[in-house]
Amino acid sequence: MKISGKAITNLMKKEIKKEVKGIKNKLKLVVFLVGQSPEQLSFVKIKKQLARQLKIDFEFIHLKSVPNFERFMMKIKEKSIDQHTTGVIIQQPLPAQLSTNSIYNYIPLEKEIEGHRHKTPFYPPIGLAVLTIFKYLFYKPLSGRQLFIDPEKDRFLFKKIFHNRKVVLIGRGITGGQPIGKTLTGFKINYINIHSKTPQPENYCREADIIISAVGKKVIDSQQIKPGVILINVGLRRESGKLKGDFEEKEIRKIASFYTSIIGGVGPIDVLYLYKNLVEAAKLQK
Repeated sequence: MKISGKAITNLMKKEIKKEVKGIKNKLKLVVFLVGQSPEQLSFVKIKKQLARQLKIDFEFIHLKSVPNFERFMMKIKEKSIDQHTTGVIIQQPLPAQLSTNSIYNYIPLEKEIEGHRHKTPFYPPIGLAVLTIFKYLFYKPLSGRQLFIDPEKDRFLFKKIFHNRKVVLIGRGITGGQPIGKTLTGFKINYINIHSKTPQPENYCREADIIISAVGKKVIDSQQIKPGVILINVGLRRESGKLKGDFEEKEIRKIASFYTSIIGGVGPIDVLYLYKNLVEAAKLQK
């Protein structure tokens, strides 16, 4: 059965709107992008559209050419300390000369809403999006409010969901596998992380009850999954002008018990959690 992230998002969006209305000061998200990648520009556009729907201020700082490291850091710091800024994100991946985790140290903990910093109060939005799909699958029917992950209350719930299920996470990139793995670890969910350097990765996939794939290449086919597996796709790739995921739906739909749609799957929930974290950031700053 196909899982629609859009349907899940529509249930949750109403709750976010209520929370935004309940905050006295206007919320503002600042987004940095370096370069002119069409895919990254598309992701920023989606974030901007949701900000408009939620009546949240959105500032897009687009550096079309690669700045020197010091100038980039100072610009991030300048926007981060602005009292009108509620949260700051840096669109990843960055060019190699800017790609270091130290850039997040220029954003205060309570404004770094993607959860990159050490001792952050936030879980990565993409990790929360993945867990929300499992909450939706195993605990229906739920209201939009109930679908949001509560780190304290939901630990036992996820312990039950993942008990005796073999979980495989494919990929370890900064935009997918890394933050998802961090979230799974934070909720004490056991998993095996495989990647391009893993010997015979298909053997792990054949035994998996759950596969979360965040690669951006076709890495899963019908020969390496078992009947009843749950497939969560996070990776995206463009092939012949079409956006595709880490598996072909037509190959796996009769084998998997559940699988996310490629377009409108995990993505919309991920973006919604970005704004949920922004709301929580506003509460911390108050």
